[in-house]
Amino acid sequence: MFSKACKYAINAMIYLASLPNEQQRAGLKDISKAINSPEAFTAKILQNLVKDELLLSVKGPHGGFMVNGNAQKIYLAQIVESIDGNMIFTGCALGLKKCSEEHPCPVHHKFKAIKDHLTGMLVTTNLKDVADGVNNGISFLRY
Repeated sequence: MFSKACKYAINAMIYLASLPNEQQRAGLKDISKAINSPEAFTAKILQNLVKDELLLSVKGPHGGFMVNGNAQKIYLAQIVESIDGNMIFTGCALGLKKCSEEHPCPVHHKFKAIKDHLTGMLVTTNLKDVADGVNNGISFLRY
């Protein structure tokens, strides 16, 4: 459903949001290791998130990446849109260019309910909530 880049982006954002307050930044190596992703690929993803102002990048020996602002005001939908665009919200399940209520693909009506539910979850779930789950041991970024 999400691209590999999007999955890594979500995991990286959750990891950064779950860091203790005294350690708000993490370097590329630490992020890659924490989310089990290749460094070069992660670097490109993080650059995209910086460009879209979801992350801040601080250069220098004590630099690294950090969530831009309050994690409670960043929603998973913003991360998905930054990396994968809005196709998950608007696209056809079968990839047809023209799929709508008036001209549906064979699975349009069944998939619409799933897409609406997923969209609802992504636009209402903020980064702080999922990071709290990781910090409380309820959910995990790695297995």
